[in-house]
Amino acid sequence: MTDVRDPAVAGRFYAGTERALREQIDSVYAHGIGPGSRPEVRTGEPSVAGLVVPHAGMPFSGPVAAHAYAALAASGRPKTVVVVGPNHTGVGSPMALPGNDRWLTPLGDVPVATELRDEIATETDATVDDRAHTREHAAEVQLPFLQDLYDGASILPISLRRQDAEKARRLGAAIDDAGDDATVVVASSDFTHYEPHDIALQRDELALDRIRASDPDGLVETVEREGLSVCGYGAIATMLRAVEGDVDVLAHATSGDTAGSKDEVVGYAAVAVE
Repeated sequence: MTDVRDPAVAGRFYAGTERALREQIDSVYAHGIGPGSRPEVRTGEPSVAGLVVPHAGMPFSGPVAAHAYAALAASGRPKTVVVVGPNHTGVGSPMALPGNDRWLTPLGDVPVATELRDEIATETDATVDDRAHTREHAAEVQLPFLQDLYDGASILPISLRRQDAEKARRLGAAIDDAGDDATVVVASSDFTHYEPHDIALQRDELALDRIRASDPDGLVETVEREGLSVCGYGAIATMLRAVEGDVDVLAHATSGDTAGSKDEVVGYAAVAVE
């Protein structure tokens, strides 16, 4: 176990130097699918308590992710951001917390919320397991957006190798109990994978309908019944369990809208709970 986690996907999912990465972040805010401009960061505790944010390469999902971070910036300054995402590598424990004290990107390092980590480990069956985080990108790709907006916010990445309604219920309750009004929960997830553009948007709506209704159990049931390829559905269900508020779908698009062909796309959505 080391104190600092080095970036696994810098130079691939996002630019590998500070200057290039800041320029890339500026470009996705300004993108035609993006919010149009960089947000102003409001002071005070954030009114946004939860987000759904995609986690593909910056040129693909970045313009949609920018909507989520623009909404967060306009709502205030979080003290801690819990980032719950799926485990794409299949390595590590079913619900994994990081052992590192800090995570590094080209924009610097970010402290891990170690006290919150220890509380979550006590209240759930989550375990500290760096193997699940070493090569995983779902949480890492959120960090440059957060670092670009905020100084001093801590993070708690949680990687889910197994996703189901009961795990979401228990983990969401633990995050709710252990967090405070300055804690924001980010569910890192893409939506439909490798379908034609129009079909992807239609299938995404099956999941977004349950998200709009703040129905985490219904989301899990719909994903499983319909065979949806929403990779972080358990992370989204966890976020919906952890926070309460009005749900707003801020943006919904595909990789065919942002940076590729519409023949075979990945769906992306930005959602805020306030």
